[in-house]
Amino acid sequence: MPKRSALEEIGNPRPGATVILPGRRVLNAEIDRDREYVRQARGGDAAAFEALVRRWQRPLLNLAYRYCRDRTLAEDMVQEAFLRIHRKLDRYDERAKFSSWMFTVATRVFISEVRRVRPGWLFADQEILDRAEGGSSDPDSGMRSEWVRRAVLALPEKYRDAVTLYYFHEQNNEQAAASLGIPVGTLKTRLHRGRALLEKRLGRSLRPAPAAGEA
Repeated sequence: MPKRSALEEIGNPRPGATVILPGRRVLNAEIDRDREYVRQARGGDAAAFEALVRRWQRPLLNLAYRYCRDRTLAEDMVQEAFLRIHRKLDRYDERAKFSSWMFTVATRVFISEVRRVRPGWLFADQEILDRAEGGSSDPDSGMRSEWVRRAVLALPEKYRDAVTLYYFHEQNNEQAAASLGIPVGTLKTRLHRGRALLEKRLGRSLRPAPAAGEA
């Protein structure tokens, strides 16, 4: 039977054949490349870790800036994150994507650093505050958003962190739980209770959070 080209295989696969699209091949190659850099860096290859830094510096800088809205502070936070990542390389499990593990480590660094230099840490973007409230075109929405900000800051720390990551930094359940180092069920419980406290203090409903899970 004549061999078919990759495009023919994608457009008209044989029955039962597994088709891998070109984009997926590229993604898998990048994931494999990250893992190889990690292996080399674990063996003391400084150039391999520098390659990881070059590859992920921009995405981490963008994320750090979303936390602090300050370019200089964001750069310092990213530098600290890469130092932490380098020290923790031996803890990385190669069954997982390096990027997922890296962003989890970096997020914890960003939370810690912003909390250290800016007590009362909270996302400062007005659009995100409005979206957390459910969206509003009311001219008084800015004042109401400030009430939301203050109410969140007044929450107990464990609820404040969960609410901040989920609503203001727009992390999903798994990302927020990983950032805080807690199970997803615990995160959902904290979101549920934190939202209930906010609604009691504000006297109105916020955008729904996920259903509460086991604490």
